[in-house]
Amino acid sequence: MKFLIIRFSSIGDIVLTSPVIRCLKKQLPDSSIHFLTKIQFKEILVSNPYIDKVQVLAHSWELMMEELKTEDYDYIIDLHHNLRTLRVKKSLAIKSFSFPKLNVQKYLLTAFKINFLPSVSIVERYMKTVVSFGVKNDGLGLDYFIPKKEETKQQDIPASHSAGYIACVIGAALGTKKWPIHKWKNFCTIIDHPIVLIGGKEDMDAAKEIVSVDPVKVYNACGKFSINESADLIRKSKFVISNDTGMMHIAAAFQKEIISLWGNTIPAFGMQPYYGNRKVKSVILETKKLWCRPCSKIGYKKCPLGHFKCMEKISVDSLLHEAKQRM
Repeated sequence: MKFLIIRFSSIGDIVLTSPVIRCLKKQLPDSSIHFLTKIQFKEILVSNPYIDKVQVLAHSWELMMEELKTEDYDYIIDLHHNLRTLRVKKSLAIKSFSFPKLNVQKYLLTAFKINFLPSVSIVERYMKTVVSFGVKNDGLGLDYFIPKKEETKQQDIPASHSAGYIACVIGAALGTKKWPIHKWKNFCTIIDHPIVLIGGKEDMDAAKEIVSVDPVKVYNACGKFSINESADLIRKSKFVISNDTGMMHIAAAFQKEIISLWGNTIPAFGMQPYYGNRKVKSVILETKKLWCRPCSKIGYKKCPLGHFKCMEKISVDSLLHEAKQRM
């Protein structure tokens, strides 16, 4: 059997599909598995040993479809379920299985605070797409594979951090998912342990401001490393502090203890750190019983009400307490 799995974006969502890929390949070892994504996410998939070929959407939809049509797939596993994947399914005209996005339930929760969402990880919803093939969740959690050539070297971080550090993921796709800079600065001032700030180029200015409190204790890795190199820094850390973002899920793939910080989004959406059946002591910090939360299933650039209480009320003291338990 030949499968085409589709998830166009983004980092965290793609990492959360990894149990489907692994279980499908291991439990149907004679199958061939291709994965379709956007070209900018190819690097997080090419080293996955359970994927036979990574297909990409780059500059031309027509060229992509021509390539897909030559592959003669038997089934599509649609783990994105949007208009683009609908176009792919219609063009290939083969049997497909799509995961439930539960948009109505998410709307009821964000608009009216009525929760009809199932209390399971999105991974469990992804896994339902392969149940008819007799494939079951093996409980081993998420996968993330780093190419040898993109592993970080000892000299990539300061000597002061070589004995161990806390990885702090300060970025996120949208502003309402980011713990405020002034709180990061306060935390980094007080904590007595080396810290590595993880993020992309878009986080460099924020990281510079945070590093200013103690340039020796706090190392700015934002924008200096590739996705896979940043993942390796997470893998080599003692534990991880992270906003609700893709690197949080990469940390979970490495079975790292995570202190996750939640703003306008909530774990009830099914995007909390996922470890399968493995017991990992992680904790969620969030502001509960806030009437306006969750305000969106994705997020905004700024708090639509201006107060940003969902993040502002997560105290530095509570983060310090949890961090000290893991040092």
